[in-house]
Amino acid sequence: MERGYIVLLVVLIIATGRGEGQLVENFYSSSCPNVEGIVRQAVSTKFSQTFTTIPATLRLFFHDCFVTGCDASTMVSSPNGDAEKDAPDNLSLAGDGFDTVVKAKQAVDAVCPKVVSCADILALAARDVVVLAGGPSFNVELGRRDGMVSKASLVKGNLPEPEFSLSQLNAMFAKHNLSQIDMIALSGAHTLGFSHCNRFAKRLYSFSSSSPVDPSLNAEYAQQLMSACPKDVDPSIAIDMDPETPRTFDNVYYQNLVSGKGLFTSDEVLFSDPASQPTVSDFAQSSGDFSGAFATAMRKLGRVGVKTGSQGSIRTDCTVIGS
Repeated sequence: MERGYIVLLVVLIIATGRGEGQLVENFYSSSCPNVEGIVRQAVSTKFSQTFTTIPATLRLFFHDCFVTGCDASTMVSSPNGDAEKDAPDNLSLAGDGFDTVVKAKQAVDAVCPKVVSCADILALAARDVVVLAGGPSFNVELGRRDGMVSKASLVKGNLPEPEFSLSQLNAMFAKHNLSQIDMIALSGAHTLGFSHCNRFAKRLYSFSSSSPVDPSLNAEYAQQLMSACPKDVDPSIAIDMDPETPRTFDNVYYQNLVSGKGLFTSDEVLFSDPASQPTVSDFAQSSGDFSGAFATAMRKLGRVGVKTGSQGSIRTDCTVIGS
Protein backbone atom coordinates (compact mmCIF):
# COMPACT_ATOMS: atom_id res chain seq x y z
CA MET A 1 0.00 0.00 0.00
CA GLU A 2 2.75 2.39 0.99
CA ARG A 3 4.70 1.68 -2.21
CA GLY A 4 1.56 2.29 -4.28
CA TYR A 5 1.03 5.61 -2.53
CA ILE A 6 4.60 6.71 -3.27
CA VAL A 7 4.22 5.74 -6.94
CA LEU A 8 0.95 7.70 -7.10
CA LEU A 9 2.66 10.70 -5.51
CA VAL A 10 5.47 10.60 -8.07
CA VAL A 11 2.93 10.36 -10.91
CA LEU A 12 1.02 13.32 -9.47
CA ILE A 13 4.19 15.39 -9.19
CA ILE A 14 5.12 14.60 -12.80
CA ALA A 15 1.57 15.30 -14.01
CA THR A 16 1.30 18.64 -12.26
CA GLY A 17 4.86 19.78 -13.01
CA ARG A 18 4.32 21.02 -16.57
CA GLY A 19 7.58 22.94 -16.45
CA GLU A 20 6.42 24.78 -13.34
CA GLY A 21 9.15 23.37 -11.12
CA GLN A 22 8.41 22.58 -7.50
CA LEU A 23 7.92 25.73 -5.45
CA VAL A 24 7.13 25.74 -1.74
CA GLU A 25 6.14 28.53 0.61
CA ASN A 26 8.82 27.83 3.22
CA PHE A 27 11.71 27.28 0.78
CA TYR A 28 14.10 29.56 2.74
CA SER A 29 12.94 28.57 6.25
CA SER A 30 16.43 27.41 7.24
CA SER A 31 18.69 29.21 4.73
CA CYS A 32 17.16 32.71 5.07
CA PRO A 33 14.23 32.61 7.52
CA ASN A 34 13.61 36.37 7.57
CA VAL A 35 13.60 36.89 3.80
CA GLU A 36 9.94 37.94 3.62
CA GLY A 37 10.29 40.56 6.33
CA ILE A 38 13.48 41.94 4.78
CA VAL A 39 11.86 42.25 1.35
CA ARG A 40 8.69 43.78 2.83
CA GLN A 41 10.72 46.44 4.63
CA ALA A 42 12.74 47.30 1.51
CA VAL A 43 9.57 47.56 -0.59
CA SER A 44 7.89 49.71 2.05
CA THR A 45 10.88 52.06 2.17
CA LYS A 46 10.88 52.40 -1.62
CA PHE A 47 7.11 53.01 -1.61
CA SER A 48 7.58 55.83 0.92
CA GLN A 49 9.79 57.53 -1.69
CA THR A 50 7.44 57.13 -4.67
CA PHE A 51 3.99 55.67 -5.31
CA THR A 52 5.16 54.44 -8.73
CA THR A 53 6.88 51.61 -6.83
CA ILE A 54 3.51 49.85 -6.67
CA PRO A 55 2.33 49.66 -10.29
CA ALA A 56 5.91 49.43 -11.60
CA THR A 57 6.80 46.37 -9.52
CA LEU A 58 3.52 44.58 -10.25
CA ARG A 59 3.87 45.19 -14.00
CA LEU A 60 7.52 44.07 -13.95
CA PHE A 61 6.47 40.74 -12.41
CA PHE A 62 3.79 40.19 -15.05
CA HIS A 63 6.08 41.07 -17.96
CA ASP A 64 8.83 38.85 -16.54
CA CYS A 65 6.61 35.79 -16.08
CA PHE A 66 5.01 35.99 -19.52
CA VAL A 67 8.37 35.92 -21.32
CA THR A 68 10.50 32.81 -20.58
CA GLY A 69 8.78 32.37 -17.19
CA CYS A 70 9.20 33.98 -13.74
CA ASP A 71 13.00 34.00 -13.78
CA ALA A 72 14.00 37.69 -13.42
CA SER A 73 15.21 37.73 -17.06
CA THR A 74 13.49 41.11 -17.48
CA MET A 75 15.89 42.51 -14.85
CA VAL A 76 18.96 41.85 -16.98
CA SER A 77 20.88 44.72 -18.60
CA SER A 78 22.83 44.18 -21.80
CA PRO A 79 25.69 46.42 -22.99
CA ASN A 80 24.38 45.79 -26.54
CA GLY A 81 20.83 46.89 -25.73
CA ASP A 82 19.35 43.53 -26.73
CA ALA A 83 18.07 42.15 -23.39
CA GLU A 84 14.36 41.58 -22.61
CA LYS A 85 13.99 45.01 -21.04
CA ASP A 86 15.14 46.60 -24.34
CA ALA A 87 12.23 45.17 -26.36
CA PRO A 88 9.69 47.83 -27.49
CA ASP A 89 6.94 46.34 -25.28
CA ASN A 90 9.18 46.68 -22.22
CA LEU A 91 10.58 50.19 -22.74
CA SER A 92 7.65 51.62 -20.75
CA LEU A 93 8.47 49.52 -17.66
CA ALA A 94 9.14 52.16 -15.00
CA GLY A 95 12.62 52.19 -13.47
CA ASP A 96 11.15 52.21 -9.96
CA GLY A 97 10.10 48.56 -10.35
CA PHE A 98 13.64 47.49 -11.21
CA ASP A 99 15.03 49.61 -8.38
CA THR A 100 12.62 48.03 -5.88
CA VAL A 101 13.98 44.56 -6.66
CA VAL A 102 17.62 45.73 -6.65
CA LYS A 103 17.19 47.42 -3.25
CA ALA A 104 15.40 44.39 -1.78
CA LYS A 105 18.09 42.06 -3.14
CA GLN A 106 20.82 44.17 -1.53
CA ALA A 107 18.99 44.08 1.80
CA VAL A 108 18.51 40.29 1.62
CA ASP A 109 22.09 39.60 0.56
CA ALA A 110 23.39 41.66 3.48
CA VAL A 111 21.88 38.96 5.72
CA CYS A 112 21.84 35.86 3.48
CA PRO A 113 24.37 36.33 0.67
CA LYS A 114 23.91 34.34 -2.58
CA VAL A 115 20.92 32.40 -1.22
CA VAL A 116 17.74 34.07 -2.50
CA SER A 117 17.10 34.50 -6.23
CA CYS A 118 16.12 37.79 -7.86
CA ALA A 119 13.11 35.92 -9.28
CA ASP A 120 11.85 35.08 -5.78
CA ILE A 121 12.48 38.62 -4.57
CA LEU A 122 10.42 39.98 -7.49
CA ALA A 123 7.58 37.54 -6.68
CA LEU A 124 7.59 38.62 -3.02
CA ALA A 125 7.79 42.32 -3.92
CA ALA A 126 4.83 41.97 -6.31
CA ARG A 127 2.72 40.58 -3.45
CA ASP A 128 3.96 43.27 -1.07
CA VAL A 129 3.04 46.19 -3.35
CA VAL A 130 -0.50 44.80 -3.77
CA VAL A 131 -0.86 44.77 0.02
CA LEU A 132 0.59 48.28 0.37
CA ALA A 133 -2.04 49.56 -2.07
CA GLY A 134 -4.87 47.99 -0.04
CA GLY A 135 -5.16 44.71 -1.94
CA PRO A 136 -5.28 41.12 -0.68
CA SER A 137 -2.35 39.36 0.93
CA PHE A 138 -1.47 35.82 -0.08
CA ASN A 139 1.32 33.33 0.54
CA VAL A 140 4.06 33.33 -2.10
CA GLU A 141 5.58 30.04 -3.21
CA LEU A 142 9.38 30.21 -3.44
CA GLY A 143 12.31 28.30 -4.88
CA ARG A 144 12.73 29.91 -8.32
CA ARG A 145 16.19 30.29 -9.78
CA ASP A 146 17.28 33.14 -12.02
CA GLY A 147 17.24 32.59 -15.78
CA MET A 148 20.35 32.33 -17.92
CA VAL A 149 18.85 33.94 -21.05
CA SER A 150 17.48 37.43 -21.65
CA LYS A 151 16.82 38.40 -25.26
CA ALA A 152 14.71 41.25 -26.61
CA SER A 153 13.74 39.05 -29.56
CA LEU A 154 11.83 36.67 -27.26
CA VAL A 155 9.34 39.33 -26.11
CA LYS A 156 7.31 40.08 -29.25
CA GLY A 157 4.02 38.21 -29.36
CA ASN A 158 4.22 37.10 -25.74
CA LEU A 159 2.56 40.06 -23.99
CA PRO A 160 -1.11 41.08 -24.30
CA GLU A 161 -1.80 44.01 -26.62
CA PRO A 162 -4.25 46.83 -25.75
CA GLU A 163 -6.47 45.94 -28.73
CA PHE A 164 -6.76 42.19 -27.98
CA SER A 165 -10.14 40.46 -28.17
CA LEU A 166 -11.35 38.08 -25.47
CA SER A 167 -10.31 35.04 -27.51
CA GLN A 168 -6.81 36.48 -28.05
CA LEU A 169 -6.46 37.20 -24.33
CA ASN A 170 -7.68 33.73 -23.39
CA ALA A 171 -5.33 32.04 -25.86
CA MET A 172 -2.29 33.89 -24.52
CA PHE A 173 -3.11 33.24 -20.87
CA ALA A 174 -4.01 29.59 -21.53
CA LYS A 175 -0.44 29.02 -22.79
CA HIS A 176 0.61 29.67 -19.20
CA ASN A 177 -2.04 27.47 -17.60
CA LEU A 178 -4.14 30.51 -16.66
CA SER A 179 -7.92 30.35 -17.05
CA GLN A 180 -10.32 33.04 -18.25
CA ILE A 181 -11.16 33.88 -14.63
CA ASP A 182 -7.43 34.17 -13.84
CA MET A 183 -7.03 36.49 -16.84
CA ILE A 184 -9.95 38.71 -15.80
CA ALA A 185 -8.65 38.85 -12.21
CA LEU A 186 -5.09 39.72 -13.29
CA SER A 187 -6.48 42.44 -15.59
CA GLY A 188 -7.72 44.03 -12.36
CA ALA A 189 -4.12 45.15 -11.76
CA HIS A 190 -5.13 47.99 -14.11
CA THR A 191 -6.79 49.48 -11.03
CA LEU A 192 -3.27 50.88 -10.47
CA GLY A 193 -0.76 52.62 -12.68
CA PHE A 194 -0.82 54.63 -15.85
CA SER A 195 -0.59 54.39 -19.62
CA HIS A 196 0.89 56.53 -22.35
CA CYS A 197 -1.63 58.11 -24.71
CA ASN A 198 -0.46 56.25 -27.82
CA ARG A 199 -1.63 52.95 -26.31
CA PHE A 200 -5.31 53.93 -26.65
CA ALA A 201 -5.36 56.92 -29.07
CA LYS A 202 -7.04 54.83 -31.76
CA ARG A 203 -10.16 54.55 -29.56
CA LEU A 204 -10.40 58.34 -29.46
CA TYR A 205 -9.48 59.49 -32.96
CA SER A 206 -9.51 56.68 -35.53
CA PHE A 207 -11.64 53.82 -34.28
CA SER A 208 -13.53 53.27 -37.55
CA SER A 209 -14.59 55.16 -40.68
CA SER A 210 -18.13 55.59 -39.35
CA SER A 211 -17.12 56.44 -35.76
CA PRO A 212 -13.75 58.01 -34.92
CA VAL A 213 -14.52 57.47 -31.20
CA ASP A 214 -15.05 53.91 -29.98
CA PRO A 215 -18.82 53.75 -29.30
CA SER A 216 -18.27 51.44 -26.32
CA LEU A 217 -16.43 54.28 -24.51
CA ASN A 218 -18.45 56.28 -22.01
CA ALA A 219 -18.95 59.66 -23.78
CA GLU A 220 -17.93 61.75 -20.76
CA TYR A 221 -14.86 59.57 -20.20
CA ALA A 222 -13.93 59.90 -23.89
CA GLN A 223 -13.98 63.70 -23.50
CA GLN A 224 -11.74 63.48 -20.42
CA LEU A 225 -9.29 61.32 -22.34
CA MET A 226 -9.25 63.71 -25.30
CA SER A 227 -8.50 66.62 -22.96
CA ALA A 228 -5.61 64.72 -21.38
CA CYS A 229 -4.42 63.23 -24.68
CA PRO A 230 -4.95 65.62 -27.61
CA LYS A 231 -3.95 64.32 -31.05
CA ASP A 232 -0.47 65.87 -31.01
CA VAL A 233 0.22 65.10 -27.35
CA ASP A 234 3.77 64.82 -25.97
CA PRO A 235 4.55 61.06 -26.17
CA SER A 236 5.82 61.11 -22.59
CA ILE A 237 2.39 62.10 -21.18
CA ALA A 238 0.71 59.30 -19.23
CA ILE A 239 -2.69 59.08 -17.58
CA ASP A 240 -4.19 56.91 -14.84
CA MET A 241 -5.69 53.63 -16.02
CA ASP A 242 -8.34 53.79 -13.29
CA PRO A 243 -9.90 57.29 -13.46
CA GLU A 244 -11.70 56.87 -10.12
CA THR A 245 -9.26 55.38 -7.54
CA PRO A 246 -5.86 55.18 -9.27
CA ARG A 247 -3.85 54.73 -6.08
CA THR A 248 -5.96 52.05 -4.42
CA PHE A 249 -5.99 48.35 -5.23
CA ASP A 250 -9.74 47.73 -5.36
CA ASN A 251 -12.54 46.41 -7.57
CA VAL A 252 -13.40 49.85 -9.00
CA TYR A 253 -11.64 48.81 -12.23
CA TYR A 254 -14.56 46.42 -12.86
CA GLN A 255 -17.14 49.03 -11.93
CA ASN A 256 -15.46 51.28 -14.50
CA LEU A 257 -15.82 48.56 -17.16
CA VAL A 258 -19.55 48.30 -16.44
CA SER A 259 -19.74 52.11 -16.94
CA GLY A 260 -17.82 52.06 -20.25
CA LYS A 261 -14.67 53.44 -18.63
CA GLY A 262 -12.18 50.76 -19.58
CA LEU A 263 -9.08 52.46 -20.96
CA PHE A 264 -7.99 49.78 -23.44
CA THR A 265 -10.13 47.76 -25.85
CA SER A 266 -8.69 44.72 -24.04
CA ASP A 267 -10.20 46.07 -20.80
CA GLU A 268 -13.64 46.99 -22.13
CA VAL A 269 -14.00 43.72 -24.06
CA LEU A 270 -14.09 41.89 -20.73
CA PHE A 271 -17.48 43.49 -20.09
CA SER A 272 -18.78 43.82 -23.65
CA ASP A 273 -18.19 40.14 -24.51
CA PRO A 274 -21.06 38.02 -23.12
CA ALA A 275 -18.64 35.16 -22.34
CA SER A 276 -16.75 37.21 -19.73
CA GLN A 277 -19.38 39.76 -18.67
CA PRO A 278 -20.77 37.69 -15.73
CA THR A 279 -17.32 37.51 -14.09
CA VAL A 280 -16.78 41.28 -14.51
CA SER A 281 -20.22 41.97 -13.03
CA ASP A 282 -19.43 39.67 -10.10
CA PHE A 283 -16.06 41.33 -9.41
CA ALA A 284 -17.67 44.79 -9.73
CA GLN A 285 -20.21 43.89 -7.05
CA SER A 286 -18.02 41.79 -4.76
CA SER A 287 -14.56 42.96 -3.75
CA GLY A 288 -14.20 39.66 -1.86
CA ASP A 289 -14.74 37.57 -4.98
CA PHE A 290 -12.21 39.71 -6.87
CA SER A 291 -9.62 39.58 -4.08
CA GLY A 292 -9.85 35.80 -3.79
CA ALA A 293 -9.59 35.30 -7.55
CA PHE A 294 -6.67 37.73 -7.80
CA ALA A 295 -4.71 35.98 -5.04
CA THR A 296 -5.28 32.59 -6.70
CA ALA A 297 -4.27 33.94 -10.12
CA MET A 298 -1.10 35.56 -8.75
CA ARG A 299 0.01 32.26 -7.21
CA LYS A 300 -0.63 30.50 -10.53
CA LEU A 301 1.19 33.26 -12.43
CA GLY A 302 4.16 32.82 -10.11
CA ARG A 303 4.54 29.19 -11.25
CA VAL A 304 4.87 30.01 -14.94
CA GLY A 305 8.01 28.57 -16.52
CA VAL A 306 10.04 28.69 -13.33
CA LYS A 307 13.60 27.38 -13.24
CA THR A 308 14.57 25.15 -10.33
CA GLY A 309 17.69 23.22 -9.36
CA SER A 310 20.36 23.29 -12.06
CA GLN A 311 18.12 25.10 -14.59
CA GLY A 312 19.16 28.51 -13.32
CA SER A 313 21.39 30.35 -10.88
CA ILE A 314 21.23 32.68 -7.91
CA ARG A 315 22.44 36.03 -9.22
CA THR A 316 24.40 38.37 -6.97
CA ASP A 317 23.58 41.30 -9.26
CA CYS A 318 20.03 41.00 -10.62
CA THR A 319 21.02 42.86 -13.79
CA VAL A 320 23.87 40.47 -14.74
CA ILE A 321 23.36 36.83 -15.83
CA GLY A 322 25.57 34.39 -13.92
CA SER A 323 26.79 37.06 -11.49
